[in-house]
Amino acid sequence: MLKLTPAERSELRSQAHGLNPVVLIGEAGLTPAVTKEIDAALNAHGLIKVRVFGDDREARVGMYDTICAELGAAPVQHIGKLLVLFRPKKEEEKQRQEKKGRGMREVTIVKPSASGTKRPSVTRVLLKGNERVTAGGNIKRAKARQTSQKKSSLGGN
Repeated sequence: MLKLTPAERSELRSQAHGLNPVVLIGEAGLTPAVTKEIDAALNAHGLIKVRVFGDDREARVGMYDTICAELGAAPVQHIGKLLVLFRPKKEEEKQRQEKKGRGMREVTIVKPSASGTKRPSVTRVLLKGNERVTAGGNIKRAKARQTSQKKSSLGGN
């Protein structure tokens, strides 16, 4: 089970305020399928809310402790039937998300021959972030965003 400082817990509570519950625990309680679903949600989001349908407070507290112990999550908040859990995302996933959409990427372009009887030409090209390959195999840059004539003539007043 992860330990959080009071400042971290407060920050996570404020982040979780606008979240909706992603996992619901029903009559059957904390089954292996529910635990697996909570684990998947923690992997995807890091900070989640879980709603428990049941009136027994002691059972909810027990579920909360069990989830945190089994999945290595930190208990953030328990208000009524809502449980807020946190587990930092895996490092490899963070790195993959940081790399996504940045820098150059390699693309293979296959163009058929003009006569259709010869082999297609295959070329590997490095594209910048603002470039794309068209259906015909040509490289195009993204156009600059259009600005509103009305807004520019008003001058921001």
